[in-house]
Amino acid sequence: MKVENTTFETMSRSGIWYTKNISIKNSALQAPKLFRRTSHIILDNVHFANAEETMWTCNDIKITNSQINGDYFGKDSQNIYLDHVSVVGNYVFDGAENIEVHNSTFISKDAFWNCNNVTIYDSIIDGEYLAWNTNNITLINCKIESDQGLNYIDHLEIKNGSLIHTDLAFEYVSNLDVELNTKIDSIKNPISGKITVPEIGTLIIDPDKVDPSKTELDCPKIGTKIVHSDTNQTPKD
Repeated sequence: MKVENTTFETMSRSGIWYTKNISIKNSALQAPKLFRRTSHIILDNVHFANAEETMWTCNDIKITNSQINGDYFGKDSQNIYLDHVSVVGNYVFDGAENIEVHNSTFISKDAFWNCNNVTIYDSIIDGEYLAWNTNNITLINCKIESDQGLNYIDHLEIKNGSLIHTDLAFEYVSNLDVELNTKIDSIKNPISGKITVPEIGTLIIDPDKVDPSKTELDCPKIGTKIVHSDTNQTPKD
């Protein structure tokens, strides 16, 4: 199915559920809950006016030059490629797998939760609690602002990244490989790996919670060090 220069109005939501091999270009998608259990999707220059609960349990998705507005976009979907996409909406890609993103912007609370295999290049992410409980996430040349972001992760890689106004980061994160180019406000109880950063405002390492010897810190300037903490979760095994 190929669609161009078309408007999907608000009640058109289920008309393309379960579709295989669909391409939509230069179109306005006004309906929520579009795309369920759909595969081989190509979207270019589309505008989702209300993407609430859209693109659930879909497979093989390519979205370029598009704008997405709405909560819970892309839940439980797989094999996703984005380039030059703007997302405004919380809980984007909850439970999704195999995601590759380029040159995109996310204004989203709880983005990329419970995901597997996420790689993001040259993008901006703004929203608290980024990527909790995710496995294998890589961020390259990205700018991130996230209250208590990037926690409870296994295998986190950041290259040439900036985490501004980001506090209590890396809590119970194992297998860290992090290189930041700006100060981070605070780091709390990482499990293992290496963190390279020019400055840490507050470093919280509680030896009753984690083994400090398993995390290598390369940081010339640390403001405050704290050795006691409270926690909301326990470390992953």
